[in-house]
Amino acid sequence: MVFSFFQFAIIQEPIPDVAEKFIGVGFVLLGLTLFLAGLSTSLFPLGEQLAEEFAQKANLWLLLSFAFAIGFASTVAEPALIAVADQAASAMAQTGAKAEISRIALVLRLATAAAVGLAVVLSCIRIIKGWPALAPVFAVYAVAVIVVLLQAPPMAGIAFDAGAAATSAINIPLIAALGIGLATVLEGRSPLADGFGVVALASAMPMITILLGALLLG
Repeated sequence: MVFSFFQFAIIQEPIPDVAEKFIGVGFVLLGLTLFLAGLSTSLFPLGEQLAEEFAQKANLWLLLSFAFAIGFASTVAEPALIAVADQAASAMAQTGAKAEISRIALVLRLATAAAVGLAVVLSCIRIIKGWPALAPVFAVYAVAVIVVLLQAPPMAGIAFDAGAAATSAINIPLIAALGIGLATVLEGRSPLADGFGVVALASAMPMITILLGALLLG
């Protein structure tokens, strides 16, 4: 509706290949409907179940390894992050060669995914220890603000966009369900008070990772 309004009211030209456009919109709506149904029937219950099973085994390293793996793997495949990394790599590439753009984009994706994995690990430790959810989020954002105010690196904009793109449709259901499931199974923890906050830290950690990396590596 938004595109149609601007096309007819502002641009005042017919939409080219209108039949294909409406078919594409139909596919998008169908895909989103099926995706949301899949989240509620599989990913959310699966994440909570795995968190409960690992917690019941009382193996901290196994739980933290799983937390990092689920954060890293789901972020690498995140479409929003892939799009931002490709655009950033195109702007950063000095020669403009496809090989250089692909290499830079891969480095950005891997660094961001590793930062999300670390954030999920830290969130699991926070839930286990019973620490407040806002403390690590505020700390990361405080460091980011200080870095930008003192010496803003050229990649500051990329860092903020990567943090936003790192958490989206694929990994949010998994890491959120992991935090809620872990808080549910641990005695003395509240799913509402302790289980949430994982996504916020997962969004902030890539930002500070890229900012510090840009400062250290130049």
